[in-house]
Amino acid sequence: MKTIFAYDPWKLVETELHREDMRLSESMTSIGNGHMGMRGNFEERYSGDSHRGTYLAGVWFPDKTRVGWWKNGYPLYFGKVINAMNIISLRIRINGEDIDLANDQVESFSRVLDMQSGILSREFVIHRAEGAVRVRFERFVSIARPEILALRCRVTPDYDCKVALIPAIDADVHNEDSNYDETFWLFEGEDEDANGILSVNVRTKENPFGTPRFAVCGAMAASPASRPKKNKVSVEEAYVARKLVFDCEADETVGCDKFVCVATSRDHQESQLSLSARTGALVAQTAGYDALRREQERAWARRWEKADVRIDGDIAAQQGIRFNIFQLFSTYYGEDARLNIGPKGFTGEKYGGATYWDTEAYCLPMYTAIAGEDVAHNLLKYRWLQLDGAYHNARQQGLPGALYPMVTFTGVECHNEWEITFEEIHRNSAIAYAIYAYTQYTGDRSYLNDYGIDVLLGIARFWAGRVHYSKRADKYMIHGVTGPNEYENNVNNNWYTNRMAAWVLSYTADQLMLVPREKAQTLGVSAEEIRRFREISEKMYLPYDEELGIFVQHDTFLDKDLMPASSLPAEDRPLNQKWSWDRILRSCFIKQADTLQGLYFLEHLYDKDTIRRNFEFYEPMTVHESSLSPCVHSILAAGIGELDKAQELYRRTARLDLDNINNDTSDGLHITSMAGSWLSIVQGFAGMRTISGSLSFDPQLPDGWEGYAFKIVYRGRLIEISVFRGGAAVKLLDGEPLFITLSGKTVELK
Repeated sequence: MKTIFAYDPWKLVETELHREDMRLSESMTSIGNGHMGMRGNFEERYSGDSHRGTYLAGVWFPDKTRVGWWKNGYPLYFGKVINAMNIISLRIRINGEDIDLANDQVESFSRVLDMQSGILSREFVIHRAEGAVRVRFERFVSIARPEILALRCRVTPDYDCKVALIPAIDADVHNEDSNYDETFWLFEGEDEDANGILSVNVRTKENPFGTPRFAVCGAMAASPASRPKKNKVSVEEAYVARKLVFDCEADETVGCDKFVCVATSRDHQESQLSLSARTGALVAQTAGYDALRREQERAWARRWEKADVRIDGDIAAQQGIRFNIFQLFSTYYGEDARLNIGPKGFTGEKYGGATYWDTEAYCLPMYTAIAGEDVAHNLLKYRWLQLDGAYHNARQQGLPGALYPMVTFTGVECHNEWEITFEEIHRNSAIAYAIYAYTQYTGDRSYLNDYGIDVLLGIARFWAGRVHYSKRADKYMIHGVTGPNEYENNVNNNWYTNRMAAWVLSYTADQLMLVPREKAQTLGVSAEEIRRFREISEKMYLPYDEELGIFVQHDTFLDKDLMPASSLPAEDRPLNQKWSWDRILRSCFIKQADTLQGLYFLEHLYDKDTIRRNFEFYEPMTVHESSLSPCVHSILAAGIGELDKAQELYRRTARLDLDNINNDTSDGLHITSMAGSWLSIVQGFAGMRTISGSLSFDPQLPDGWEGYAFKIVYRGRLIEISVFRGGAAVKLLDGEPLFITLSGKTVELK
């Protein structure tokens, strides 16, 4: 655990240069706008340890990694997000010598990420033999103009010297996480046009994910107050730059502004691609940095108006929730149904930028409530668009129906670890549950009737084909799976997998009876098939221990040497970095919520005593070494009145990256799990529930908090709830009156 940023309600503030933790700092100060994003790398040359990364949405490449042995049904390739061209590059030379903070004597340093506006700034002073030089950088990727990066640099030496600023676009890049000795880009031309716009045109090499083309154009000019002695352009393969040279007097400030437009053939006709990028860069330059900055501030203010969560009395908790919402919105805001939320977003290469079940299980409820139904609709439609790939995945395993992938870019599975890819099939149920939760929240069946029923039927057919009937027990069973707890592989009758499969079959059967007749006719489903779905659901084997009164995680879990995680020596944690995989698999320790994940989803079907018994049994053995784990436990703990435990686990999920709790933030942030901090407050402390088809709250206030408040969009209404010492207030800010339940009482909002 390490915290290197000061507590602040709206900012990340780093007040010293952490050379030994540069990768951690870079992850934390990542910015994005859904179209592109980058780690908090330095613009100028830095020769020290660093993970340079700029990433573009929807651009991937096959990982050259292959398994040592291959079986029928294995995917042919994994995939990776491609490290894109370096568009922030801006070298600074003083009297011909590069500024390099890895080697220069640094007198002061600050790096600030302003989450209110999405602006990253940095200021430092270096000392050389002749005197000191002050440098200020500021940059943002615009959410008002998603193809635009705007960057400002100012340099002030306290002695007479020659200052050279070299803003550039550099497409000669590599990945670090994999394919590290390969290049991914084919260069199609570099030049300068009549308006002084520099451009690099590239496309990805041929690969199964497509070969989009990119035009990257930059407008790079000295600041209005600066008069360069020289203004020279360099154009080489995969590289364009402008060199601005100033004869600078002591205490004089010189600088430049840089505007880069990244246009892709995914969004423009190829014949117009270069023109679109040039026009975008020129229009941005004409508007000017200050105008674009104000535009950025207004655009983020509109997002925060609906999305902000205010916590009074706990600045660390406040910083955590805002940081997480900021990074989620920097990754995805629902503009494009072809895209999804990668577990690392634009902050690193781990997990390849792929889509996991995290989106449906954790992110969708938050986006539905604070970004709106249209955004949530696009997240759901993403899976419908990839339904053919899910059917392909099932066929590869010799099974009917649709198997949604554990890891995907196109809908086809591209992860090659058997125990994860082909045993962790529980992700199918999370996708079905998301359709149910969305429909219950919005009260709108149109998605379910038009698209969702196709997805539900495919998933139900898969489960009906994946179960087997045990004559001895007169039950349906599912063997050879990995549940959400990845610290156990190839188990039989994982309770979560079986329970959710049974629920999906029942829910799908119910919905098939309700869809419009015309739609039902196109599905090719029979009364006999619906009857079979119900039979399997009713006769699914669900491991249970009468003596303990708990659902058993899988058939042999209780045969393990059971002990609490608190018995582990501190030097053994985290287990996944200290123990062998064999030792982990044989232990009782649980990586993340498994049985409790099912009780979280299906909480409305169980009483509090049942949830409490299972929570008190499983939570002590859970090591929370998955970023997805603490929020589920926090929500359940709040629901059974264990508020101290709920608060402890909220802090873990809210500050997982801010405090580097799992010692793995340096390779990128845990983007999808960040939704868990919002869920912990809204579903946990505030007790918001919508599964019954109506809206209810049962608010509680954690110790140390003076109060908290948030807003939700609910069925065309904007609602604010505030919780404080002695009570709670719910306000209808916009929309028609409605009845809600507050602390067990029905009240009308109007």
